[in-house]
Amino acid sequence: MTLPEEVKWQGKFIAAKQRGKWEYVGRSRGIKAAVILAVEETDAGRFVILVDQFRVPLAKRCIELPAGLVGDHGEDEDASIAALRELEEETGYSAERMENLGEYYSSPGMVSESFTLFRALGLTKIGEGGGVDGEDIVVHRVALDALPAFLSEKRREGYAIDVKMLLMLGVGMLG
Repeated sequence: MTLPEEVKWQGKFIAAKQRGKWEYVGRSRGIKAAVILAVEETDAGRFVILVDQFRVPLAKRCIELPAGLVGDHGEDEDASIAALRELEEETGYSAERMENLGEYYSSPGMVSESFTLFRALGLTKIGEGGGVDGEDIVVHRVALDALPAFLSEKRREGYAIDVKMLLMLGVGMLG
């Protein structure tokens, strides 16, 4: 039996909620997120496009896959369109198309938020990226075979590493 959800506090983008004794956080207004797995394939190899930006809850910069909110300006927006927009804004890459890889939950014991994961296909570098409105996003183009060392170095430098990096490290972590 599912207990009713009670909103304890709601802001513009998040809400603190409770079901029975369980407290958690969710997005306000049904906002979802789009996360983009962008791998550039060239004659020189395969490169993943990552970003880093300062994350206030962590009080440090975080290495992440490019991502953004779907319909965060109040419009009814298709998640694939949001993914295309966010990829260009954050990284300076455009994609011929986005392949929907499904809906995922990053921390289901604490957050009800889900995200749709997209694979960006047909990448073309069209700009510098960096985000909008002072986001201060730094773009990283990392060879897939160098990714474990890159993430280890960033961790030593004090960066947070988003859990979605496990997607890129997955099988290699099994030993």
